[in-house]
Amino acid sequence: MLNISKEQIPESEFYDNLKSVKIVESRIPKKVLLKILFYTFLFFFVLLFIPWTQNVRNRGFVTALKPEHRPQTIQSIIDGRIEKWFVQEGELVKKGDTIVYISEIKDAYFDPQLLERTTQQIQAKENTAKSYEKKIDALENQIDALKKTGALQLEQVKNRLKQAELKYLSDSIDFEAAKINFSIAEQQFKRFKELYEKDIKSLTDLENRQNAFQQALARKIAAENKLLASQNDILNAKVEVVSIQAQFRNAIAKAESDRFSTMSNLYDTEAVVAKLQNEYMNYSVRIGLYYVLAPTDGFITEAYSAGIGENIKQGEQIISLMPANYELAVAMYVKPLDLPLIEKGQPVRIQFDGWPAIVFSGWPNTSYGTYGGRVFAIDNFISENGLYRVLVAPDKEDYPWPDGLRPGSGSSNMLLLRDVPIWYEVWRQINGFPPDYYKSYTKQDFKKPKRR
Repeated sequence: MLNISKEQIPESEFYDNLKSVKIVESRIPKKVLLKILFYTFLFFFVLLFIPWTQNVRNRGFVTALKPEHRPQTIQSIIDGRIEKWFVQEGELVKKGDTIVYISEIKDAYFDPQLLERTTQQIQAKENTAKSYEKKIDALENQIDALKKTGALQLEQVKNRLKQAELKYLSDSIDFEAAKINFSIAEQQFKRFKELYEKDIKSLTDLENRQNAFQQALARKIAAENKLLASQNDILNAKVEVVSIQAQFRNAIAKAESDRFSTMSNLYDTEAVVAKLQNEYMNYSVRIGLYYVLAPTDGFITEAYSAGIGENIKQGEQIISLMPANYELAVAMYVKPLDLPLIEKGQPVRIQFDGWPAIVFSGWPNTSYGTYGGRVFAIDNFISENGLYRVLVAPDKEDYPWPDGLRPGSGSSNMLLLRDVPIWYEVWRQINGFPPDYYKSYTKQDFKKPKRR
């Protein structure tokens, strides 16, 4: 104390009334400091053995689990001009509702009676095809008639050929008989001549025998001539057989050629009919495409084409649509180094942007404002940003995700890995080691493969 006043108060009297000072002065400061340091060290030492959940932190965004539930754009399938809008931005539409009506801008489809005229062309070609079918039937009947007539005439000529052969056989027999008679008459004539020279036979007998010889010679020549005529008849009959076969073969071939030509024309006409029918269906479908319809229930988010009378091209975006019914998911991107740590069904803790949360990365169970998810799919090919996309679906055993979530909002994600002590995690972070990769194996996985 400062000795300013000459009057002094004894220290014993000054401290007697201060009870707290007495309590403080009664303790030894060193012991208190040692106790504080001891309990502090003990606290941190025990803290090092508390379980810590390893995790992989990354950013992501909310999307739809199924492709058909994600935001989509409605495009024009044909070229056209906008004539009338039936919706406005933010409006809820049902599947099949008309969004916009467009008109035709190609001159090939300007005809208002295009379908009727195409139908007339189809009917005309169908009638042509029926005419060809009738002609084919007539040619087939003609071919059948030619075959029957040819068979009958051929049979008739063959009969004549057989008659000629039998006649030839008969004439050959007559000719052989005539030859024998001629030979006999010739021998008799020679004997009579010898007898006449010996004056045994008279001249009259010799002349009679000579006359008989001449008659036998005449009959022989006549029989030979008749035989040659029969042989000629056989040759004529054979020639007629060949001629009839060639004649009817040519006639049948010509009829079949006409039939094949008609069939070719029929097939061409049927092809034209099929083409016209295809064009008719294309025209009818194109007319239906003038009305652009909603493919699913959803909300109109943005119109890319506006106004009346604006031309749009085939495949051009007209409007964007967000499906009304969708199942949310989170799409996040992980580094290739962390990809081996991830597998389907792995738990994930998610913090959505706009929802307050208190996050303890090492103790996900004590975090507040985070929601559970499960790894649903992992891309097998790296994305353009050099990361792998992982799709996370809601965990059905955890709290449901907020109702106000919309696709496109951001999220902070924690892929939960192995539980390790805090001292091990600190040691890993100091050394820059990646999180532990482990997988539970069964004895079945370590069995030796059988030799084949």
